[in-house]
Amino acid sequence: MKKLIKAIIISLVQLAMFYIFPLFAGPTDAMGMVFIIIIATFLLSLIMGIIYSSVEKYCYPALVAILFIPSVLIYYNGSAFVHAVWYLVVSAVGIAFGSLTRSIVNMMTKKQT
Repeated sequence: MKKLIKAIIISLVQLAMFYIFPLFAGPTDAMGMVFIIIIATFLLSLIMGIIYSSVEKYCYPALVAILFIPSVLIYYNGSAFVHAVWYLVVSAVGIAFGSLTRSIVNMMTKKQT
């Protein structure tokens, strides 16, 4: 149950990055904002890959892409739909690195015992 709560908290932070963060960015800060959101997406998916050991974590990249789509309609124009693909790819890479990190740490702890 604790891991589910952690996954919900990570998803809520991701939602905040998509919907609250653009409220504070000015018109000239668009590229910086996109960069920060991409970095935050990678870090959140890395954390998700590390703490979650079940198969459901592989649904997180699709969830991120789906959560981003309504923000395109709110804050951006139609050309920003392509960013959903970037968030899908970045979060998939983060999940992969997190899973790899988790398996390496598990392997190292098994060697020590």
